[in-house]
Amino acid sequence: MLLAALALPAALALAATPKPARAGDDAAPAPHAPRLTRSAGELTLTVPAGRTTPGYQLRVTTGQLALTTRRSGTTVLATPAGDTGALRFRTAGAWQHATRVTHWTWRNGALTLTAATTAPGATVQARITPAADRYQLDWQVEGAAPDRLGLAYDLKSAGHWYGHGEAQTPDGGPGTAQPWPLDSGQVVHPGFGPASYYMIDPFWYTSAATGLRVDTGQVMDVAINQGKDGLGRFDIESADAYKATVFVESTPLDVYRDYVGVVGKPAKSDASYRQYAEPVWNSWAQFYTHVDQAKLLDYAQDLHDAGITGHALQLDDKWESDYGNMTFDAKAYPDPKAMSDRIHALGFDFGLWVTLWINLDSDQYRYAADHGYLLRDAADTARPCTVTWWNGTAGIVDLGNPDAKAWYEGRLKSLMSAYGVDGLKFDTRFFDERCAPHAGYRPTDYQRLGAQLADEYDLQGVGIRVHWDAAAHRAGFVTRQVDKGTGWNSLRASVTQNLAISTIGYPFVATDMIGGSSGQPAPTKDVLVRWAQSAALMPLMYASTSPVDTTDPTTGKKVVYDAQTTALYREAIARHARLAPYLWDQVQHTLKTGDPIMRPLFFDFPHDRATYTIGDEWMLGPAVLAAPQLTDAPTRSIHLPPGTWYDVARGRTIKGGTTLKSYATPLGTTPVFVDLKAPGADKALRALR
Repeated sequence: MLLAALALPAALALAATPKPARAGDDAAPAPHAPRLTRSAGELTLTVPAGRTTPGYQLRVTTGQLALTTRRSGTTVLATPAGDTGALRFRTAGAWQHATRVTHWTWRNGALTLTAATTAPGATVQARITPAADRYQLDWQVEGAAPDRLGLAYDLKSAGHWYGHGEAQTPDGGPGTAQPWPLDSGQVVHPGFGPASYYMIDPFWYTSAATGLRVDTGQVMDVAINQGKDGLGRFDIESADAYKATVFVESTPLDVYRDYVGVVGKPAKSDASYRQYAEPVWNSWAQFYTHVDQAKLLDYAQDLHDAGITGHALQLDDKWESDYGNMTFDAKAYPDPKAMSDRIHALGFDFGLWVTLWINLDSDQYRYAADHGYLLRDAADTARPCTVTWWNGTAGIVDLGNPDAKAWYEGRLKSLMSAYGVDGLKFDTRFFDERCAPHAGYRPTDYQRLGAQLADEYDLQGVGIRVHWDAAAHRAGFVTRQVDKGTGWNSLRASVTQNLAISTIGYPFVATDMIGGSSGQPAPTKDVLVRWAQSAALMPLMYASTSPVDTTDPTTGKKVVYDAQTTALYREAIARHARLAPYLWDQVQHTLKTGDPIMRPLFFDFPHDRATYTIGDEWMLGPAVLAAPQLTDAPTRSIHLPPGTWYDVARGRTIKGGTTLKSYATPLGTTPVFVDLKAPGADKALRALR
């Protein structure tokens, strides 16, 4: 049992006055070991500072169980006071929580607690294990049958909150909104789990340099400032023991590095140098499902003739005769091999969109079902699991079944060989909670299985959406965002979302397709240009809407952008290409350290308090500060942290620690600055001047 130590006889009763250490207690700790002291109504764990760690105190209030983490005499994380409860659980449809601590022991470096609860006959059993820069909190409920366990925190106790990944919000997130910091808006994210389509991890960190990682493979219900209540609630939809790690460090970057030390850093980058240097072009936002061979070749030719370079052109959704058949629709694609050859002749690699989901009306569905190649239904494992998605109803190839995986991969490789396909865009998910995992596997294993499958193919710089499992962190995939709209709000969300994704351990980020998608009207000229300018200052460029021409999906009418649009888009691509040597250096640095390439200013300037609420600027490696215009305004404010900065657009040197008011941003101007004393500054200057 997780907390078997709590069954030790003669647990020490609380007392208001100190008492001698008992046999088995840590009576004489080492000089730098954690120690426990007690006073009326409180137990205090003290972890001394080390050579590279700041030290901290954890105060456990015993009258009503509450946890307060302090560093250097200041509170940096605390559970809420009152009836919300630090440790919460739901039973019989009602939320309950821990109350008075009734017993405790301090033994072998762990503090174990028993607490009464608001549920009659139920107790909370908890164990806190401190370490130099973190503590482990494990707890469970006895005497009741809960269906959810949760932690709650007072958001303000830790300053601002970040992490999470792509956040569901009441105002359109993650497609059109991504609050930065998270507490500046509201996050209401049920279904937060490893099978989600969203890029998420159960990790959050704060401006006070604390962090929370929940170690679970279960679905969570996460709410941050819901209804503007000032609370962070992190609930697990399970009665299993709740396991959490709380990090306590000196800076948010230190917290991030601690977290990466747990989940792992990339072992490689799945994108090549060319894929960092040049954009990939994808047909989705250009045509959606109204695409065919003639349209795709016209798209490729127009890009080529306009000098709009790229390393690959991908044919997205709606090339198959039926979803899951892996055969081209003969009417729409009369000669797929000739199409592939022509795309290659224009200088592009050729890519295809694929999925493990096989629609029920596909001629391959019956074959896959009869051979046991599909995931089984969780409620009735005698039949295949069926799921509804944006293209119908489907079964999912079971990657836990070696025969199913071999069958699926064999079909992929035959398709690629027959038509000269250079790479793949894997879409949809590898598992669904309505399905049962293969024998011997857990739902979370399908993130690993999906990562292992995708790792065998060139993903052409659009990456893949696997998360939560260490295999996803270590594979080094490029991460693409969830579909965005085509307006200014989605452009801004694409920036803050990249900051969120890259700081939960996925450092090779790209926005959603430049200009957005989501079936909305084609982006305006200004949105398309500003999106390209913004993406040029990110690790990779992922493009779809052509600046030469496109089609408005809401009207079916052609949209032709003017010559300036094409020229400015071309300039953005050229700037990104010039940055490639600098970017490739950052990729190599990330492989050594795990540090994100695109990151918030406060990772590099933690003592500049103004940086903690800036969501429209970012650092690209240590030397480049990007501040592109993300609105339709003619000017913007730009904050420069301490240092000596070169203003690329105006050709001047500026002393930092200041905010530039009303910086003019005509459409041809993208504000970007170089920290002249940072590593890589010379290479960045050569690229940007």
